[in-house]
Amino acid sequence: MKAMRRLFVLGAMSAALAASMGAGADEKPTIKIGYVEGWDDSVATSNVAARIIEKRLGYQVQLVPVAAGVMWQGVARGDLDATLSAWLPVTHGAYWNNFKSKVVNLGPNFNDAKIGLIVPENADVTSLSDLEAKKAEFDSRIVGIDAGAGVMQKTSEAIKAYNLDYRLMPSSGSAMTAELARSEAANKPIIVTGWKPHWMFAKYKLKFLEDPKKVFGEAEHVDNVVNPELEKKAPPVVAFLKKFQWKPGEIDSVMLATQNGEKPTAAADAWISAHGDRVDSWVK
Repeated sequence: MKAMRRLFVLGAMSAALAASMGAGADEKPTIKIGYVEGWDDSVATSNVAARIIEKRLGYQVQLVPVAAGVMWQGVARGDLDATLSAWLPVTHGAYWNNFKSKVVNLGPNFNDAKIGLIVPENADVTSLSDLEAKKAEFDSRIVGIDAGAGVMQKTSEAIKAYNLDYRLMPSSGSAMTAELARSEAANKPIIVTGWKPHWMFAKYKLKFLEDPKKVFGEAEHVDNVVNPELEKKAPPVVAFLKKFQWKPGEIDSVMLATQNGEKPTAAADAWISAHGDRVDSWVK
């Protein structure tokens, strides 16, 4: 009897161990997505994609806010599985040249993106070529964002290319939009470095200044870029990211909701709930 009891206990332990090993084998890996900290479009896109991956594909997602250079390096090394914030061909062109042999570009999630200098729609300038003659109106200053950002580098080039006697004032994305808000409230002229998609175009009447010399390049696209190992690690995630692409205007409500104080996950969930057909088309 004792021998039989011992065999029964050993059998039960073996079954439990096998079950636990089987559960571990079936467990899906966590997907790490890097995004550019402080970029509203990057926050919106990454949160919507993350919630779809979690809700519809069953993977846990860790969103990692980083600087652009760290983001690209992380995807190339495999510390990050993906980024949905690759601005190409200009803004992140240098990073692409450095890391393109170590990453896979799955295609754009947003077309017709753009960087450049932005002014209120009623400003009496239409082109970068107009700025030197109007420097007194703008106090000879351009309000920028983080010093190392691609749009800041291009603005420095534009100041030289157009012989502008202007100071480029580094700050941050939030500081730039705060100063824009103050100028709009006071109906004062201002020039800011900026990009599209961005919630400020949904909130204020703004325009890009024309760039005849193409210093800021043509229209850009924001791409989904992954580490090559993600195809083996999570094939359904790669299949989704190949299809995930915004239509014009779709991202605006997510960005604006977040800017108005809603948590990014809540804004993402609200958009997903209201656009079930779009989500279905991405995850089929």
